[in-house]
Amino acid sequence: MSGPTTAQPEPTDDDSQTPDAGETPPETPPAPLLTLRDGLPAITDTDAGLADVVARVAAGTGPVALDAERASGYRYSPRAYLIQLRREGSGTALIDPIGYAHLTSLDAAIGDEEWILHAASQDLPCLREVGLAPVRLFDTELAARLLGYPRVGLATLVEVILGRSMRKEHSAVDWSRRPLPQPWLEYAALDVEVLVELRDVIAAALVESGKDGWAVQEFQHLIDHVPPPRVDPWRRTSGIHKAKGRRALAAVRELWTTRDSIAEQRDTTPGRLIPDSAMIAAANSMPTSTSALLDTQGFHGRGARRYADQWLGALARARALRDNELPPLTLRSDGPPAPRVWAERDPVAAARLATARVLVNAFAEERDVPVENLLTPDYLRRVLWKPPATTGDVETAVAEELARLGARVWQIEITAPMIAQAILHPKAPKAD
Repeated sequence: MSGPTTAQPEPTDDDSQTPDAGETPPETPPAPLLTLRDGLPAITDTDAGLADVVARVAAGTGPVALDAERASGYRYSPRAYLIQLRREGSGTALIDPIGYAHLTSLDAAIGDEEWILHAASQDLPCLREVGLAPVRLFDTELAARLLGYPRVGLATLVEVILGRSMRKEHSAVDWSRRPLPQPWLEYAALDVEVLVELRDVIAAALVESGKDGWAVQEFQHLIDHVPPPRVDPWRRTSGIHKAKGRRALAAVRELWTTRDSIAEQRDTTPGRLIPDSAMIAAANSMPTSTSALLDTQGFHGRGARRYADQWLGALARARALRDNELPPLTLRSDGPPAPRVWAERDPVAAARLATARVLVNAFAEERDVPVENLLTPDYLRRVLWKPPATTGDVETAVAEELARLGARVWQIEITAPMIAQAILHPKAPKAD
């Protein structure tokens, strides 16, 4: 692994420290627990308190570590229910964003200074919602992936790189609860306690491995990326493959839409009303009465009983649809088919894919970077299933197509020559 490692103990000449043959060596002591250097700050939930935080952040120096806590699994809204930040010279602040229309004054205090986040794609949307948007970014999770760390959770990285352990027992609590218990707040404050220190060590490792330019482009992509809207989000219902036919799919769609509307109105996570498995079961059995509905697997609890009429209404709408109004079993995709069928449908394309995979995987292993970070697998498949038509240089045409798909410059520079080679000189995989 090209990433940094923790310091090893100095060797000793004292024979008494070496266990005799056959003895079990002593266990490695656990890493010391990470604690708050400055104690637990009070919650910021007033205009005066926010003004004080803004002033302290503006007076601080260096990058700003941020984190946000949502109430996933409890609330419909993905909004932030607590925002934590820390900056050298500013200390740590815990901001309750619920009472503020926006936090643009804090955003202005940070200015164009670098943000440090862990798993930034999870927190950026809810931070932008309150007026916080980075100009520069460092994502410790993504950077650790580029360095080849096999496990990139914050607690793991803090232990492996900084030699401190973190408690994670409050990671899935209901952050919309008020007041927030002190142990939860301590947990939240610790999430930004060492982000600056962690960033510095990881940044040095990126430079040493020659991957710092990669990271800069990846961080900018996180800032710029706007995810496209999901088409037919109801198709993400767990177990939807068990729906028996197009009418059952229509019933899943109607139940999902009804559940989503109720959940949004009540600001609760949809699965707390009825689980996905219940919708699949009802879509296949199509109950027509309240008693039959509540006898359906999964339809128990307050959400099932309280909204029974609405669930039955959704099923009735699905039953009333004409055949030509039913949803298709699958959505048509503009992408290539699954790789497992390439050899049958287009042996030359299969050979191109096999050749490219060998080259890309070899580079990824040599440079200790996950293949999926080297190039989005879908981009690789698209270019190899239907190579860009060109009368000129194949590598240039491949590079232009990868850029159109969204690949970063560093990814294109590395993979375009490999893909061009696979297009020009495909080799069928050896038979087992």
